Amino acid sequence: MGYGALSDMAQHRDELWKDELWKLELTEVAELIRTRQLTSEQVTESTLRRIEKFDSQLKSYAWVMSDSALAAARTADAEIAREHYRGVLHGVPIGVKDLCYTMDAPTAAGTTILHEFRPQYDATVVARLRAAGAVITGKLAMTEGAYLGYHPSLPVPVNPWDAATWAGVSSSGCGVATAAGLCFGSIASDTGGSIRFPTSVCGLTGIKPTWGRVSRHGIIELAASFDHVGPIARSARDAAALLTVMAGSDVNDPTSSVEPVPNYAANLALTQMPRVGVDWPKVAAFDQDTNAMMVDVIETLDSMGWPVVEIELPALDPIVQAFGKLRSVETAIAHADTYPAYADQYGPTLRQLIDTGRKLGAVEHQALVKQRLAFTESLRRVFHDVDIVVLPSSGLASPTLETMRGLGHDPQLIARLAAPTAPFNASGNPTICLPAGATPRGTPLGVQFIGRKFAEQFLVQAGHAFQQVTTFHRRRPPLRGC
Repeated sequence: MGYGALSDMAQHRDELWKDELWKLELTEVAELIRTRQLTSEQVTESTLRRIEKFDSQLKSYAWVMSDSALAAARTADAEIAREHYRGVLHGVPIGVKDLCYTMDAPTAAGTTILHEFRPQYDATVVARLRAAGAVITGKLAMTEGAYLGYHPSLPVPVNPWDAATWAGVSSSGCGVATAAGLCFGSIASDTGGSIRFPTSVCGLTGIKPTWGRVSRHGIIELAASFDHVGPIARSARDAAALLTVMAGSDVNDPTSSVEPVPNYAANLALTQMPRVGVDWPKVAAFDQDTNAMMVDVIETLDSMGWPVVEIELPALDPIVQAFGKLRSVETAIAHADTYPAYADQYGPTLRQLIDTGRKLGAVEHQALVKQRLAFTESLRRVFHDVDIVVLPSSGLASPTLETMRGLGHDPQLIARLAAPTAPFNASGNPTICLPAGATPRGTPLGVQFIGRKFAEQFLVQAGHAFQQVTTFHRRRPPLRGC
């Protein structure tokens, strides 16, 4: 190859680094780093420059870890140069939701009461990221305590697709930063929809794993038996790469599963056609944009040769109501050390949730527990006939900030939003959320595939297959100045 051709290749690489790098998927960037076409330091510097340029308007980071990120990137480059490659996350910038313990940065969980809290150890998921060679760019902003509202004194993340559109809760910083290229993937949590809401409205892919699939050690609780930790990324392949590192048993979390962890990203090919279940009467209860998206999704799956059958899901509204009350009790328990002793430092939305939980009687609580168990068993029976249940990943299609202004204080709005999400926190089933459409104003919409417990591999394969025939996950937000 002549000097001119080599020079052209180098120029193209430099242009990619400067202008197009942020648009790539995690696994695409990983391959550039692995093959040393780009260094981790270059990718990390580029990401930090984007954070500096855009995050003053997007407000997705609670804490940027520039120095430690660059140090980790240089270490990754040195290891890769010695052919000590740790895997697909090695050298790739990843953001972490600010409820994951980090020894080298504060962990405030969207509160002011914890603003000076510096943990003495890393959360298990953070430790596993570091062991895989990931570059942690910082702590991502979130709602107060991972509930529905932001603390009144803290900034609110802004949807990069449209500043007037809701950015989701509670992992809003994760969704905003990943969509805007301020990291190439993020670690989030989901108690009633907090991975699926941001992924839906920001045009991303997210996985809420089976409860227990990922350790919660070092994760600040909202409601322990509903809390799930999972990845947000741009594609099913990317999310699978993150989940492979995150998942697995942990002696520090006795609720973590001992089920073997496959390499989710290594085998993306479906070995059987998924049997897809749709409950059309329940889908019809959602808004017009959501219904149009669901029709398009089912038509796509049908064109792929996937058998689609009508099913009857157990009633969703009653379990959402039960979930809300059960969550309030678990939140009150999680905050027992600081509430009501420091109630004046809490925002009104989280305070109201805790007060509700403190008032719930034992007899009513036990009745709700029985209701949850009955729902979980009814859902298990649905999966006798199908492999995947399809629902929207948000009960409201890309809502505006004005529409969501009352969220946290309007029970009907909460119930509408959480109808397709919270039931699967109650049951613990895994779901994958995929970009699947857009509103007339161009903002993203998402669909979720729900599977049997510990069927994450099958869901990843199904999500990847869907993304081979659609291009929604390739769309990028039109940030001014990009």
